[in-house]
Amino acid sequence: MHSIDELRDIFLQHLQNARFTSEPKNLYEPNNYFLGIGGKRLRPVLLLLSTEIFGGNVTDAMNAALAIEFFHNFTLIHDDVMDDAPLRRNFETIHQKYNLNTAILSGDVLMVKACEYLGKLDDKYFRTCFDIFTKTAIEVCDGQQYDIDFESKQNVTHVDYIEMIRLKTSVLLAASMKIGAIIGNANNEDADLMYEYAENLGIAFQIQDDILDCFGDEKLVGKQPGGDIIQNKKTLLLIEALERSKTNNDNQLTQIITDKHIENHQKINSVLKIFDQYKIKEFAVQQRNSYVEKSVKALAKINLDNTKKDVLKSLVDYLVVRDF
Repeated sequence: MHSIDELRDIFLQHLQNARFTSEPKNLYEPNNYFLGIGGKRLRPVLLLLSTEIFGGNVTDAMNAALAIEFFHNFTLIHDDVMDDAPLRRNFETIHQKYNLNTAILSGDVLMVKACEYLGKLDDKYFRTCFDIFTKTAIEVCDGQQYDIDFESKQNVTHVDYIEMIRLKTSVLLAASMKIGAIIGNANNEDADLMYEYAENLGIAFQIQDDILDCFGDEKLVGKQPGGDIIQNKKTLLLIEALERSKTNNDNQLTQIITDKHIENHQKINSVLKIFDQYKIKEFAVQQRNSYVEKSVKALAKINLDNTKKDVLKSLVDYLVVRDF
């Protein structure tokens, strides 16, 4: 079996070969630019890993991995448009570097290309994998809409938030590993358990991301902490802090996040002080760990030898117990 880093190198070689060379240049060059600005390539790499875990060949899974990567980048491009984000991984976003219409069209092309690459799968895998892909694509859109709705929704619960991140973030990771398992000839039960394992791991991954946004080391995370606080993003941390404040008849947090004139650094420091007061980090870590436990329980049921299960267990450290 290949290591994660080896699988990433193999995938990047194929991604390079899949660069767009067609005309019109103004449509396809932005995609080459966006695909070239980096990222962990987590989803396609884990798809390939899942194929190998079940004894399959990464070559058979490469078109599915490319499809997942193209779809993921389609969501990022359109996400940036909806957020009017100027930067992605410290590079200009497509709508910022080119224009809005180009960003929309470039994203659309990536979505169609994802379907094209899925269509290259062997017939014995295609129908099942395509059904998983389309279901997941709709769920990701559902999650994005919930995220947008949360901006104006006053009472977002823990359950609301977990469902949103499950749809927006986790299901694509889970679908990637299930598709990889299917191409590796896993049986239906093990493929479903792989999905359950990855789905819970994905939720834990996102909660950890939220923790790092507030409490991470800027040198390790690669960005200044507190972006979610500045945007009043309704993460699990803010939702719980507001709940605990309400229980204690404390409206200080509400006053801070509704103050339109407060400086960003002051807002971050004030909110983090309240988070410390109500032990919000400890709460979030506990929630993160509960989803890790669910992931490990699903893994224990998969019909794999312990050596291969250890590889999957190591992903917990790689994805969740991290400071970057």
